[in-house]
Amino acid sequence: MKHFVRALPLLLLFIFGTVDLAHAQGGSVYFGLGTADDKSSNQLLDVFGLGNPIGTPKMTGLFGTFGADAMFKPHLGFGGEVSLRFGKGAYSGLAYRPVFYDFNAIWQPLSVTQRVVPEFQAGLGGVKMSFYFSSSNPLTGTSNALVGASSHFQLHGSGGIRFYVTPSVYIRPQVDVRYVPNFFQFGRNTVLEYTMAIGYSFGR
Repeated sequence: MKHFVRALPLLLLFIFGTVDLAHAQGGSVYFGLGTADDKSSNQLLDVFGLGNPIGTPKMTGLFGTFGADAMFKPHLGFGGEVSLRFGKGAYSGLAYRPVFYDFNAIWQPLSVTQRVVPEFQAGLGGVKMSFYFSSSNPLTGTSNALVGASSHFQLHGSGGIRFYVTPSVYIRPQVDVRYVPNFFQFGRNTVLEYTMAIGYSFGR
């Protein structure tokens, strides 16, 4: 599984590279803000071996999402996105930051109006969990040293609605479901993410 996760980005970059974007009927770029939710694993970890175990947290915090897509048929397309926690969160004496990435098929069923467009995505990707040790020094200030990272495979699905405020600019509330097998740092393998995005479409 680890070798698959490491090879996945290269495989998907190859897929992207073989797609003829000249035949795309349209596309969009977007940026969103929201939060991701997962339960605590309810473990007590003594990371530094000092006899003072600290409980693991649940996943919360402000997340940013960046993405782009290309539509090759009126209702079918392909896209990719990255979602990451903006600030580091506390994790049993360390700091952590998760980064989710995924590549998806996109289906936009027939919309009621040109201004309201439902959108569904399904695909796969990964998540990288990075852990940092924070220290303070009166001469150098606060520093964060990377002490380890863990990569996981994920399956991704989402549903949202594009509300076009102009012919090209839209806002999109969206719910993402990320299934991460053996996501042992947290209490469940399913991560829910809630995002409000603003995007720009071209070629509509």
